[in-house]
Amino acid sequence: MQFTSEQRLDSGILEREFTLCEIPGVLWTPVTTPAPLILIGHNGGLHKREPRLVARARYCAEQGYAVAAIDAPGHGDRPSSAVDEQARADLRRAMQAGEPVDEIFESFVVPLVDQAVPEWQATLDALLALPEIGGPVGYSGMTAIGIRLAVVEPRIAAAGLFAGGYVPRAQREEARQVRIPLLFLLQWDDQGNPRQRALDLFDAFGSKEKTLHANVGGHAGTPWFEVEDGDRFFGRHLK
Repeated sequence: MQFTSEQRLDSGILEREFTLCEIPGVLWTPVTTPAPLILIGHNGGLHKREPRLVARARYCAEQGYAVAAIDAPGHGDRPSSAVDEQARADLRRAMQAGEPVDEIFESFVVPLVDQAVPEWQATLDALLALPEIGGPVGYSGMTAIGIRLAVVEPRIAAAGLFAGGYVPRAQREEARQVRIPLLFLLQWDDQGNPRQRALDLFDAFGSKEKTLHANVGGHAGTPWFEVEDGDRFFGRHLK
């Protein structure tokens, strides 16, 4: 892992950009260390510096967590293949036209999960070797990647997932193997993610402790107080 820039925020948080092989990321560390770690995964098509993600990361760091975000394959500062661009265009067109999107979604998200999860694990290896990071690890972000991480990565102690009805078939099956505590956020009026599928996915999780928070509004309308509730959730399991 190589740090490429750093700045000290007015809150005292240290914000550093890094690269790990071809993976670019950002690490926020609190004033008091060593700190438990939260991995923040962005939703499809977004950047590790997306304003809402950065606001969440800085808030969590102010609460005493180390926080890391990386660009997923084909996202942010990473090159996107022609196949990825075509799949995104096909997905947008089908959703706007009200056409079935399951197969398009599978063709786009399944390879993303297969590549992104090992990259998160490699990033986790590098982060946990830093002296300023210690203790349990949480994940907050894209549901499909979070499910796979929860199944294959024993260092993930708790996860906050942003509910999406279009989770690939493989991850819907893997959900039954998830055992860690979960906080599942659902936007009730998200036309891009079928509500009933999200509810069925929540029901499928094998966790003994799982909580569903549903809020009115569309896909990008998750209220800020859910970030504060997420802090209380991770506080129970990481501190």
